[in-house]
Amino acid sequence: MSNPTAGWERVGNRFYRKIKLYDAVFDQDLELENYVISGAPCSGAIDEAKLHTYRGSQTAKSSIDIYSCAGKLIRRINWDKGSIRGLGWSEDERLLVVTEDGTVRCYYDLQGDFTQFSLGNGAEEHGVNACRFWSNGFVAILSNNHLIAVSHYKEPRPKLLAIPPDDSVHSWTVIPPAHTLSRSVEVLLAIGQTIYVVDSTEAEDRVLPNGPFKHVSVSPNSLYVTLYTEDGHVWVITSDFQNKIGEYDSKAKTLPKDVQWCGNDSVLLAWEDEVHMIGPNGAVLKYYYDGWVHLLADVDGVRLMTNDVCEFLQKVPDTTEDVFKLGSTSPASVLLDAVDQLEKKSPKADENIQLIRPSLPDAVAACVQAAGQEYSTHWQKQLLKAASFGKSVLDLYSSDDFVDMCEKLRVLNAVRDYRIGLPLSLEQYERLTSEKLIQRLINRREYLLAIRVSDYLRLPTNKIYVHWASQKVRNSTAPGDTICNTVVTKLTAKHGISFELIARAAYDEGRSHLATQLLNHESRAGKQVPLLLSMSEDELALDKAIASGDTDLVYFVLLHLKKTLPLASFFRLLTHRPLATALVESSARDQDQSLLKDLYYQDDRRLDGANLLFSEALAQTAPQTKVDKLKLASKYLQDSTKDPTASLYHKSYQEAQALVRLQTSLDSDLHAGEKVYTGLSLNATLHRLILTTHGKRANKVASDFRVPEKTFAWIRLRALVAKRDWTELEEIASKNKRSSIGWEPYFNEILGAGNTKLAGGVFVAKCTGLTVRERSEMWVKCGMIARAGEELAKAKDVEGLEDLKGRASGGGVAEIDRLIGHLRPKR
Repeated sequence: MSNPTAGWERVGNRFYRKIKLYDAVFDQDLELENYVISGAPCSGAIDEAKLHTYRGSQTAKSSIDIYSCAGKLIRRINWDKGSIRGLGWSEDERLLVVTEDGTVRCYYDLQGDFTQFSLGNGAEEHGVNACRFWSNGFVAILSNNHLIAVSHYKEPRPKLLAIPPDDSVHSWTVIPPAHTLSRSVEVLLAIGQTIYVVDSTEAEDRVLPNGPFKHVSVSPNSLYVTLYTEDGHVWVITSDFQNKIGEYDSKAKTLPKDVQWCGNDSVLLAWEDEVHMIGPNGAVLKYYYDGWVHLLADVDGVRLMTNDVCEFLQKVPDTTEDVFKLGSTSPASVLLDAVDQLEKKSPKADENIQLIRPSLPDAVAACVQAAGQEYSTHWQKQLLKAASFGKSVLDLYSSDDFVDMCEKLRVLNAVRDYRIGLPLSLEQYERLTSEKLIQRLINRREYLLAIRVSDYLRLPTNKIYVHWASQKVRNSTAPGDTICNTVVTKLTAKHGISFELIARAAYDEGRSHLATQLLNHESRAGKQVPLLLSMSEDELALDKAIASGDTDLVYFVLLHLKKTLPLASFFRLLTHRPLATALVESSARDQDQSLLKDLYYQDDRRLDGANLLFSEALAQTAPQTKVDKLKLASKYLQDSTKDPTASLYHKSYQEAQALVRLQTSLDSDLHAGEKVYTGLSLNATLHRLILTTHGKRANKVASDFRVPEKTFAWIRLRALVAKRDWTELEEIASKNKRSSIGWEPYFNEILGAGNTKLAGGVFVAKCTGLTVRERSEMWVKCGMIARAGEELAKAKDVEGLEDLKGRASGGGVAEIDRLIGHLRPKR
């Protein structure tokens, strides 16, 4: 059982502890002084790049090696893309590599896959000197002191900041946007004897004395800045440069190679094998090592890396100090002692509980929190035992925090194992979140542990299985059928598996057949189709879209195919696919009639093609163009034997041509070329001829076009009524005994035009085919009640007269009574 305070050291009025995380980290023959080392936040991966890659003068092949904190090689990335000027990590463990010419590579999964972009803004011309990174961005400084900021890696938009003086920069650092008033990154440049603060709009001289400053470092909360002067003095000031917090004389004759903050309370100065910690009020603590040491700052401390050991240096958490500090009488410390006494079966255990009874809930909470801060499983258990003992005494206590901490510690202990190499502190884990921790395990291909952690925390595992399968298809040399069977057998029973993502990984590796096999197991057509299209599996993509029943998806496929395929190939795909053909036809009718025309021609649908030409002809205004299109439509149908109605349409199109020629002739003869008849139908043409007193021409046109007699009679009637030619109408009635449409339409049309005299006086009598009552009603419509009564009296229809009497008024009533009196026998 180790002493929990064995690694504690007092710095001023605070305690700091150095925890050995792993030993025998790197091989002894690995010369760390020849490498640039950068560490991902929250105890993430470590990358190393040899210094000669910075010089760009070596011809030997270089590499970027990615290790866990325990020294396990995760990935080696061969590098031949030029001199590296910046290595850094994002919060989600993306490795950023910036070259001298401004090219930025973002490695997003620790396996060598990357996206790439360029800084622009003169980076290629002037060259990048160095970079400074924060959680989701970085700033690059060029050889001409211009600064380029990138604030997001998913959608990088390099932006040139304000131009600082063109003098030598001794040192520099950045303040992240989250900690500035402007919400824009600020850059601190040590130029000359002072510090310049540069943002997107201005470069401001803070007019500081005692420069030049060889190191500038900002605390994690960005409230404080450390400045290291040329003569070995360390200044700690507020980040607004208004207040000086402290000063320390290192008395060092050489410049430290690194200056970092340890949390927000102390500063570390690192030489090759020596580290000085400067705490509040100038208190100093010194550490010495046998070899080269690197500082990797984190959110709540600093990782110290040597060939032999990986250590974590941090301020002792307040709850841990309350429990373990020598001579502590805090309730949590007493509760921990009580559980020790309980294990010894000493009655003092109960005395301790009674002593802190009023503060017992706080003591339990403190022990739970202190357990989370411990790396030693022994002390984790002891503190949780103390918390469990304390809460068993309480009548009312919610165990949620206790259970939650047990879950967290079980996960933390699993990932801290040297085989995994993720020595997260509790604060780092809570900042990282369990979902991102699982993603880190996936990126390291620790699939089994990722699944177990997900199951334990009740989180979905589908993403883990998909990543495993994707790596399987990328790296396996087995035949495609074997890989497909292995993946499908493993994943078929799992929920939420996207075979589309696995298939895409196979396709990206050039294994198209395997990708197609895997896609057959994807249940969502909307996921299958886009990948099939990108694989040029056009026919299969169309069939899958049609089978889904989603017309929007079918439209999407058809639109893609139309853009990418020759027209003949596109139409061949539509053959024997009636739904696709119908959708193309429906869409083309409104948007692309030339495509529709080609479709009809390809399918030998002559009648549909002719009808399309006929529609186009109707839309034309130039008579000759209209005739040409009608000729073409007629020609389409000339030799057609498939459709029995083709001859009928052929004849109609020929008549349409004749009508266009006729209308052109009428406009020329009657209206001096003005388009009066052009565009009218045959019936409208006849109507207008009669209306404009060209009846003989109308008769000839009707004869030439074989207009049915009844149709022409109706046209003539309505035209004559429209022009109020009552004489002609009366003449028609007098010269003809019968009419092809009967005389009743004449009566109705004339009456509708308001000529009751002609309607009643001439046409009622000619309606001999109607009943007496129907003719009587016609008289009533003309307002001639007496004539209506006489009609009924002739037929001796007393009942009809009685009914008519009820509708009569004034003198009409007496007349009806007289007629009724004549018909009824006298008494």
